[in-house]
Amino acid sequence: QLQASGGGLVQAGGSLRLSCAASVRTFRTYDMGWLRQAPGKERELVAGISSGGSTYYADSVKGRFTISRDNAKNTVYLQMNSLNPGDTAVYYCAAKRTVSYAYWGQGTLVTVSS
Repeated sequence: QLQASGGGLVQAGGSLRLSCAASVRTFRTYDMGWLRQAPGKERELVAGISSGGSTYYADSVKGRFTISRDNAKNTVYLQMNSLNPGDTAVYYCAAKRTVSYAYWGQGTLVTVSS
């Protein structure tokens, strides 16, 4: 089970940190990701971090977002800086061991006002 939190309303240029707590003993063996879905748009992968710590970022968030994980706390984070209205979306954390994300959190809404 994945529990995401940290969403909210922020002004453009502001920051938020999302957290996702996993209730699984083998958390360290999963690749984790943050995906988002804006109204009327397809879900997109924003950032990912492998079990080994390698990271991936979508071009639209490079230099602004940072994904990290704390295996001792079974938690993955997404630090989001310099937010803009285009970042408004429901953000989901997800986990996978193979190609596709198979486990999903409930989503947390991020709204960036201009």
